[in-house]
Parts: sequence; C-alpha cells; structure tokens
Amino acid sequence: MPMVPFLRESAIEDETLCLLADYGRRYGTVVAPPVPVEGMLESLLELDVDFDDLPALLGMSDVLGATWFEDKRVVVDMSIDPTVDASKEGRYHFTLAHEIAHWRLHRHLFARNPAQGSLFGDKAEPSIVCGARSRREPAEWQADRFAGFLLMPKAMVSQAWRTRRDGLEPYVAKEEIADLSARWGLAEDKRPTVEIARDMAREFNVSGQAMQIRLIGLGLIMTETPRPDLFSQ
Repeated sequence: MPMVPFLRESAIEDETLCLLADYGRRYGTVVAPPVPVEGMLESLLELDVDFDDLPALLGMSDVLGATWFEDKRVVVDMSIDPTVDASKEGRYHFTLAHEIAHWRLHRHLFARNPAQGSLFGDKAEPSIVCGARSRREPAEWQADRFAGFLLMPKAMVSQAWRTRRDGLEPYVAKEEIADLSARWGLAEDKRPTVEIARDMAREFNVSGQAMQIRLIGLGLIMTETPRPDLFSQ
C-alpha cells in the first residue's frame, strides 16, 4: 500500500461530518441514530456491496472487508451477513463504515492500474484488504477512527447520553468493569462492555465494544476513579 499521510483525529472526524452533511443535503439530515451507512455507501457514494467468502476468495484468514477502488465495489465477508445472523449487525455496519473510510481517505493514494481487471472476471487483487492482522497499519487505524466517528457522531451520542443520565456527567465504570471481569473470568487485558454501552449500542446499531470505546473517548465513561478535585476546578 502507498505511504499513508498522518491525519489528526480531528481531521478524520471533520471528514465524517462532511459526509453526513453531503448525505443530508441529498436525502435529508440525519438527526437520530442509527446512521444510514448502507445508504451512504450505495446511494451517495454509488458503491456496490456484495457478500462473499473472503478468506477463500483472497486466500487470507481473518478478513472481514475488502474494497476494489477501480470497480467501485465493497465486499463483506459472509460470516457477518446480518440477514443470516442478526447479532452480526453491529459488526457489519462498522465494516461498511470502515470501507467508506478507505474510499474517502485513501483511494487518492492509489494510481490507476490499467492491468487491474474486474473482481470476478480475473480475480484482480483488491485495493484494500481489512483484516485483524492489519489493524495497526496507519490506514486501518484511520479507517477505524473514521468508522467510530461516522456511526456515533458526538452530537447524537451526547444527546443519547443526556436522555439516559439527565446530563453529561461521566459514569465511573471501574466497579462494574471489575465485577463483570470477575463474573466472566476475564484476564486483566480483557475489558468487558458495561450495561449503558450495550444499551446505547442497540440504538446506534453498533457493537457494544465499539460504543464503549467511543464513550470512553468522549470522556462519558471513565474506567478509573477520578481525583476528588477533578470536577471542582
């Protein structure tokens, strides 16, 4: 893959807000979750979406999504098809948002390759392959951040939090996390998803883990007890 330039998180978030605005101008402003990520991908960006057995197709394991820039095609692994298994809906939406990120942030890095054929004609290699082993690469990190910002916009998350908590005061989840970890026998490096994150995840059609990461990033969930003077300054 070409060299991926550094992007600040604020710049990545701004790009998702631009995408939401573009969608809103054409199809109506998105004012409440879930964000219509399928509509954005297919109607606004005019990309095709298919399901396939990606590990078999690409000869790789642990791959959930791939994008062919020249074909304007996104392929999602059939293991997360939500019409087959509704519990995979959150993972599916995150994967679509992740592939949208590559389309918005990275496709300009790929020069047109005249030798690249169509996906199912001669099995041309995809421009981007997204698997567990590539998560630490800059493009994958950026795409994950983009997906979180797109599916869980700050304004919507804040409003959903206010509805549940009567304000924006953070929830200190240290005790609940410890209790869940002990109950489920989790190792110290495995953090369970707390109840409010699971609840909000259902509203946003994302996984509980993705919602918890977003809430921690926004400072609405704290995993450690704050200093006594933290809120008095």
